[in-house]
Amino acid sequence: MKFEGRAWIFGDNIDTDAIIAARYLSTTDPIELAKHLMEDINPDFPSQVNSGDILVGGDNFGCGSSREHAPLAIKGAGVACVVARSFARIFYRNAINIGLPILECQEELSGLQSGTDLLKVDLENGLITHLKSGKTYKAEPFPAFMQDIINRGGLVEYVKSRINHLK
Repeated sequence: MKFEGRAWIFGDNIDTDAIIAARYLSTTDPIELAKHLMEDINPDFPSQVNSGDILVGGDNFGCGSSREHAPLAIKGAGVACVVARSFARIFYRNAINIGLPILECQEELSGLQSGTDLLKVDLENGLITHLKSGKTYKAEPFPAFMQDIINRGGLVEYVKSRINHLK
């Protein structure tokens, strides 16, 4: 999978309450959750983010509670991929489970203008390219079976396909 979209830059320790505030947890509808994505950090963000955009975080992205609402809100907004130096383990697992592409990149993606600069992400090879500068960053790509989970839209669809394959 390859994506190209605007980069939205966030810092370290972006917790699940910052991604989607607890006051919106009465729904699991990704589209409804997306209307409030990151609004406590940037109230205009839900109206600024477009389908295909890419979130860039620092260390420990998605820390906090184990709720799936956070990656659901991101996916519901049409975000193509999240790139961070590291992810909280539960967020990492929840993202894979719902089919939200994420990449851990130890290099700092420097010189990016949030909301304007474009990134190109090659999920299969773990490459992130800042289109303005041409600089390429290397992330650890997922093993093939995890890429298959993401490509199928998450763990439930992956398991369904495996069961149907056995019939």
